Amino acid sequence: MSVLPVTEKHFSQQVVDLAKMLGWRVYRTWLSLRSPKGFPDLVLLRPPRLVCTELKSEIGKLTPDQEAWLADLRLVPGVEVFVWRPHDIEEIARVLRG
Repeated sequence: MSVLPVTEKHFSQQVVDLAKMLGWRVYRTWLSLRSPKGFPDLVLLRPPRLVCTELKSEIGKLTPDQEAWLADLRLVPGVEVFVWRPHDIEEIARVLRG
């Protein structure tokens, strides 16, 4: 029996649902055509914390624009920056509960 890989869309919804359940406000760009290239998939807010995360499938690669956004966001004091994949779901839950 083989297991189908989790799609990035399904994974994204899992993270959004978990974040909302844990009391986070969630920003997600629905149509990125007019948004800056590489901006993170999710911005999560539960004061005093701000989390920016790029979501990838198990084999997805970051683009140079995504890497640049994440690198710059890491320079902002207090902003937590992550790249999450489906296998990280337990770690994601730990981070969002914290």
